[in-house]
Amino acid sequence: MKKIPLHTFHIPVMGLAYTIDSPIRVAQYGISSVISIADDDLIEKMRNFYSTKFNLPYEEISQKFHDYRAERITSYLNLVDKIVKQKFESFKTELAESKTAVENFMSMLPNTSDIKKGFQNLLEDGISFKENIQNYIESHLSVGEIDVNIMTKLDKDNFIKNKQLPLEFNDAHAALRGFANSNLESSVVLSAGMNPRLYSYFENFSDFFPNENNELKKKIILKVSDFRSAMIQGNFLAKKGLWVSEYRIESGLNCGGHAFATDGLLLGTILEEFKQKKEQLVQSAHELMVKALQQKGAYFPDQSLNLKITVQGGVGTSEEHEFLLNSYNVDSVGWGTPFLLVPEATSVDQTTRNLLIKAKERDLYLSHISPLGVPFNTLKGTTNEILKQKRIQENKAGSSCPKKFLALSKEYDPHGICTASKKYQDIKLAELENIKESLSADAFEKSKIKITEKSCLCVGLANSSYLENDIKIKGQAQGVVICPGPNMAYFDQEVSLKHMVEHIYGNKSVLRANNRPNLFVKELKMYVEYFRNEIETISGEITANQLKKLNSFKTNLLEGIEYYHNLFESTFYFKSETEKIKYQIDFYKLELTSIEIPSHEMA
Repeated sequence: MKKIPLHTFHIPVMGLAYTIDSPIRVAQYGISSVISIADDDLIEKMRNFYSTKFNLPYEEISQKFHDYRAERITSYLNLVDKIVKQKFESFKTELAESKTAVENFMSMLPNTSDIKKGFQNLLEDGISFKENIQNYIESHLSVGEIDVNIMTKLDKDNFIKNKQLPLEFNDAHAALRGFANSNLESSVVLSAGMNPRLYSYFENFSDFFPNENNELKKKIILKVSDFRSAMIQGNFLAKKGLWVSEYRIESGLNCGGHAFATDGLLLGTILEEFKQKKEQLVQSAHELMVKALQQKGAYFPDQSLNLKITVQGGVGTSEEHEFLLNSYNVDSVGWGTPFLLVPEATSVDQTTRNLLIKAKERDLYLSHISPLGVPFNTLKGTTNEILKQKRIQENKAGSSCPKKFLALSKEYDPHGICTASKKYQDIKLAELENIKESLSADAFEKSKIKITEKSCLCVGLANSSYLENDIKIKGQAQGVVICPGPNMAYFDQEVSLKHMVEHIYGNKSVLRANNRPNLFVKELKMYVEYFRNEIETISGEITANQLKKLNSFKTNLLEGIEYYHNLFESTFYFKSETEKIKYQIDFYKLELTSIEIPSHEMA
């Protein structure tokens, strides 16, 4: 029997390091979390660290190994799995022996949980507590999922000397193989859009196909920002006989890390569409999958497999949490950014955590520091920013680029260069110098900033774990890059795991700020600002294509606002704030209507 998940929230992937060991920290309490498997160097160091900590044997997998990247990932995931199982056994023993432990654990479960009620009955029973508790724990408790994340765009070709290695040695392909070969029975979260070559590579691993009991040993989760992209990607995989077990909807802008803005589609309208059309997703994928499995001569399920819809991005109160679960029938809500202030759950060095605690709205911004060329949510005043500025002032812009995970630009080198590297920025700055005479001082300065603002994310997003665990950092100092969502502005204290979970379920509040806007209102504000910025940055004559895109963006926003008007009129939630929310929505509607789209002059 598949056990029911204990929790209605999960901890999404954060950066490279922030959730690198979260399952070891929280899975024994039934909390699911996601490990990034992009950085095999960090993964190998963490495997060494945890092998030592738990007295387990460790043999280094050096870069001399033929398939070192995949092998490092497999070995680390197997280690995490082993440690989580050990910790879970210890936790169950503790619960069986101590009523206080049971009471503490109960305070971390949702109030609606049948398991919580079951524990309550056992405690009230008193006399037969001891003999019944053991059976109850065994039959009802389960560990949180140890899921992994692959950013599909991080799929760099790899070379030995000048010879290109076969496709399966590309970064994302090797990461997928590392997960596929591990002992885990969990999911891979694919983020950052579609990579057809990578999606096709899944067919090589039997764990992703249903067995005779209609179970999947390993599952696929797609992180999506709208229904259309979910349908396209889900059907693409179904045509290969692969099932998407979960669509993880993330706010386009009100999230941490890279922000993939939608075409003006707001989170509420996206969730509504998924709610209305979920059956359509299931049916079309099931039919295509069955057809593909029949052609392969493989086992196929008569009934469609289970499909979850989850949501994340900007959630901050128990009322918002409950609202999303009940109004849109989602299976789980992702809480990311607030967990950066929970030392028991995430790997963050103290200096960076203190910076997060002090962060206000103005300190959190959508930057252009990512070498991927995608807007990236970050924080002012990080050690990475300070060191980068110092190098720019000393005319030494750019990073030494030791890891090369983002060395994806083929503009100057067929092997790929990272746009944050010194090598790339030197070429670009020299080109800029050559045309300096033809530019105004302002245009020259802007162009220079555009080149040098890129940060070394590979090192910056991993350093926090090294600092927290006293692991030696080699090479050029890059400091720490951190990528919280805008929601961080309203959380201003270090919090214990117990208190954060009680906050999620409405049994305690860890929010001290009283200026926190509703999550839908916050996202709307960000989209209006984003739209204004898109128009202000248009240079030269506007094209018909740009015009079409901007008009569609504005229309979608206005339709979203209309939807919110009706929603807040009819929902039972947010009653104490309804007037304020309506006022804010009207305010942003006025802002939006006052933004003029430039007209297209016919040439």
